[in-house]
Amino acid sequence: MDYELISVIVCTYNQEDTIGRTLDSILSQECHLPIEIVIGEDCSTDRTLAVCQQYQEQHPDTIRILANKPNKGFVRNYFDCLRACRGKYIADCAGDDFWIDKQKLEKSSLILDSNPDVGIVHTDWLRHNEQTKEMASPGRPMFRQAYIDGKEMLIGILMPRERPAIQLCTSMYRNEWIQQAMRDFPQFFDPDTYQCEDVQIAFFLARMGRVAYLDTPTLAYTCGGTTISNPDNEEKLFLFWANTTRLSFDLAQAFDIHDDQLDRFFQARIHKLLMHAFRSGKPSLKTKALKMQQEINVADNRQILFAKVLLLPAIWQIMRFVRNVLKSNKTQK
Repeated sequence: MDYELISVIVCTYNQEDTIGRTLDSILSQECHLPIEIVIGEDCSTDRTLAVCQQYQEQHPDTIRILANKPNKGFVRNYFDCLRACRGKYIADCAGDDFWIDKQKLEKSSLILDSNPDVGIVHTDWLRHNEQTKEMASPGRPMFRQAYIDGKEMLIGILMPRERPAIQLCTSMYRNEWIQQAMRDFPQFFDPDTYQCEDVQIAFFLARMGRVAYLDTPTLAYTCGGTTISNPDNEEKLFLFWANTTRLSFDLAQAFDIHDDQLDRFFQARIHKLLMHAFRSGKPSLKTKALKMQQEINVADNRQILFAKVLLLPAIWQIMRFVRNVLKSNKTQK
């Protein structure tokens, strides 16, 4: 580990149109510390690897490419890049996102340099619509304090929403701390168990020390299109949300975290899973959602009971027919 280096993780797959923009935004950073860019190129079927190689040829001392064969999937790709990082600090930027503040790394690294009890610095960010190129705020953050005891954020981190408590692509965190967490709690960093990387990273870093926040946007987070959290069909959505729900529950159980907010969150997640099962038309997903409700001990509420009524076979068939007719009419208009 190099104590005078920032490692920037870039995970990319089939992003030949945006990866150059991502790398340009990183290379343009003005920082007192040198950087390395660790690119996890996940066996793209387009020209993404070729674009990355062109940048590597221009910046051979800065860019390292981990060219995966075969495709690993985003989470395994991310953790493999993380383990390959040599810097004392870690930042990351996905291959379709880009940074909009040239001082992003500088501001965050200075905070970490001067506050040894801070494990992670995160910032405000903007949604970027790739089609319209418009930027918009994702809403008010849950925690706006410049410095906060990370343990005060744990429940918020376990309840990821459209605006997570910590947006990892805005963050910079201590490599030594996260490596320690991965050694102590390897079960939470297993990509075969959890198809998620940001919740557990934010959780463990917050649990280990203070968290700093910069109330200025540094990231353009690209929305639209197919991503790991926005896949292209109901079954994939179901599996993603089931997986992240299980992660939040397992972390809460492992560290004895109990709260009424969490109970309501898990109820909302079970309702969400039942509705994805309804829209998918697959009884197997209904079975999985009901099994998860039992396993994580979630009580019924009105929303869950309503979803269960919709999933009664006769009603399910009728309501899916009505839904498909309405969708068809809307499309024709």
